[in-house]
Amino acid sequence: MAPQHRRVRARALAVGAAAVAVSAALVAGPAAGAVPMDETGAALPGPTGRPTPAAGAQPAPGAQPAASAFPTPDIHVPAVSVPELPAFPEVRPPSVPAPAKGVPPFGAFLASDERGVERMEQLSRWLGGAELRVGHTYLPGNHWRDIEGDVGFLQAWADWRNADAKRMLVLNVPLQERNEAGVPDEEVRELLRRGAAGEFDHHFRALAERLVALKIPDTVLVLGWEMNGVTYTHRCGPDPENWKKYWNRIVTTMRSVPGQKFRFEFTPNRGRDAVPWTTCYPGDDTVDIIGMDSYDQPRGMSFDEQVKEPYGLQAHVDFAKAHGKPIAYPEWGLFRNGDNPEYMRRMLAWMQQHRPLYHTVTDYCPHGVWQCDDNPDSSRVFRNALHGRTPEDPQTPAPAEPPSGPQLPEHCMPLDLGRWVEHWLGGKLCLRLDWWTRSG
Repeated sequence: MAPQHRRVRARALAVGAAAVAVSAALVAGPAAGAVPMDETGAALPGPTGRPTPAAGAQPAPGAQPAASAFPTPDIHVPAVSVPELPAFPEVRPPSVPAPAKGVPPFGAFLASDERGVERMEQLSRWLGGAELRVGHTYLPGNHWRDIEGDVGFLQAWADWRNADAKRMLVLNVPLQERNEAGVPDEEVRELLRRGAAGEFDHHFRALAERLVALKIPDTVLVLGWEMNGVTYTHRCGPDPENWKKYWNRIVTTMRSVPGQKFRFEFTPNRGRDAVPWTTCYPGDDTVDIIGMDSYDQPRGMSFDEQVKEPYGLQAHVDFAKAHGKPIAYPEWGLFRNGDNPEYMRRMLAWMQQHRPLYHTVTDYCPHGVWQCDDNPDSSRVFRNALHGRTPEDPQTPAPAEPPSGPQLPEHCMPLDLGRWVEHWLGGKLCLRLDWWTRSG
């Protein structure tokens, strides 16, 4: 998925309700919500290469606001012209037990530009004050200057990130300009060859320098996402070997910039797609996180099948464990199977079990649960699960202490080879001081 501009439907707020009606609505439980939008629309990623439903119909001129912002069945709420709806405290439904463990850090993709930053606080309020630790945005891939970070909205995201030391910024970075232009395989193959030879290094050095200057040197960079598909010019399929060399050049280039602390994330689509995503894996030295974009698709596929399919959810977890890397889900949400609360419940439980470094739901129609009115049942599941939650601090595993090993024999002088050499050797080496008595 990549950035495109589209309009998100705004929910009209019902106003003038009697206090008893409002109270009844709050107790009735959460429903899908949407924030009021300006008339310019939202900068959102769109599922390019996948059919995108049309935006919701706009109200007819002169129509009264619908009294649907609160779930109050059988209660007529008249529309009254007042400046704004007074704020009411959120109430967590008592029937939803809190998870035994803290939830992993989470957030949502809400828009690429400044509006995404503004909506983070609004989504937090809808979730009863839940702490959104993760902000997620995308660089456009139209021109190289976009990929260099020459976009004004990065400042707003930098300000959001730096307002709290516990926050994390995730930035998707295209690997080629004209990234959604339908470039044919033959041209992609040539671009990958040129990238592997270092022709585009300076663009990524410029991006790294810009992020350091913005004081967000610890940004998680999702390079060339969904590379196992067919949508993007940065896809891997036409030449996996040069794709991997190109990735490694980019990471090496960006790590060479003074002050950087970037983490680089390799994130394919769930499933095989055009090529097995393992074919594109560039190696443990240049990958810090192994992510996966996982939507509820194709039509009719159960969650268990999503887990068990080749290159599916379980394969992702197993592959990351084998390579000693944390997992993440930068894109997930509903898709081909409509409003599917069972998928929402199971996906949240999956992440609770497998503890990703972070996850960010894609929140616009047809995928979302807050800015989209089409998924009310899934919205309730999502809201109930994360209502008022404070994520646990992500744990970065410390290097294991080398084993102490057996006691050194007498008359033995230990050799100092360094703790990591000794770790892999399984203990210290020593030079026996009585070696001459043992010769002959």
